[in-house]
Amino acid sequence: MPIQTIGILSPGDMGQAIAAVLNQHGLKTIAALDDRSERTRQLAAAANIQDVGSVRQLVIESDVVLSVLVPAAATQAAKQVAEAIANVGKPILYVDCNAIAPQKVINIGHLIESVGGTFVDASIIGPPPRVPNRTRIYTSGKQANQLQQLRDRGLDVRVIGDEIGQASGLKMSYAALTKGLTAIGTELLIAAHRLGLDKELWDEVSNSQQELASILTRSIPTMTPKAHRWVGEMEEIAETFKDLGLTEQIFYGAADVYRLVKETSLGKETPEKSNRDRPLDEIITILSYEASDT
Repeated sequence: MPIQTIGILSPGDMGQAIAAVLNQHGLKTIAALDDRSERTRQLAAAANIQDVGSVRQLVIESDVVLSVLVPAAATQAAKQVAEAIANVGKPILYVDCNAIAPQKVINIGHLIESVGGTFVDASIIGPPPRVPNRTRIYTSGKQANQLQQLRDRGLDVRVIGDEIGQASGLKMSYAALTKGLTAIGTELLIAAHRLGLDKELWDEVSNSQQELASILTRSIPTMTPKAHRWVGEMEEIAETFKDLGLTEQIFYGAADVYRLVKETSLGKETPEKSNRDRPLDEIITILSYEASDT
């Protein structure tokens, strides 16, 4: 099936960037922006995503729908698309790109397929693809090869298997390392600041753990405006690990860290308005004063 028109659910920071790349490479992207926020509308307009209004119209006009949402919204979005597929009678390809547990993505796949749609599991690793060769989209499922077309349209799409859940499992494992480490680093730096030992700790980390210091210097400033999204992602990782007979408590703790951050002034910034050049020590000072579980 030639892919010409791609529906984006939803044009947030990641979805908008994906759409912009596809548009630049000659594809048409559309979104259902009825009842969406002004920020979402502005992001869509900036990426030349066309508004078709409703999810039903999105299904009618799309060859493929990419679901790129916060984890908590993944199932409801799939239900809306499934209802539209059933009403329209169009066997559209639905690609779930959300950071959700393998069992949840399997359930979503069954939902889409039960109404005649086809389904691909996908996971995005890396930042929004504004810079070439920094973002990978891993896919799995029997229809995953269909997305290989997008390799010629600016996206690094990689098929890793024919089972639904494999791509999501990879995302859960990888994000457990990267975002889990960022959560631990954030909390320990706040703790050191409150102990009056932040300079001493950072001097030691910079000397004995240079690679770790570099990672935290890079990851924490870009994390704060995304913390609200990462709460759900950590919870999905916790459920994944629990299903595997491992402890889930580590990642529920990481979710708590991001829950604290999202309530601060830094957590309330949007990615496009966040000061990415703000020094790490300034960020930790702000979080130390503003973050509280009381």
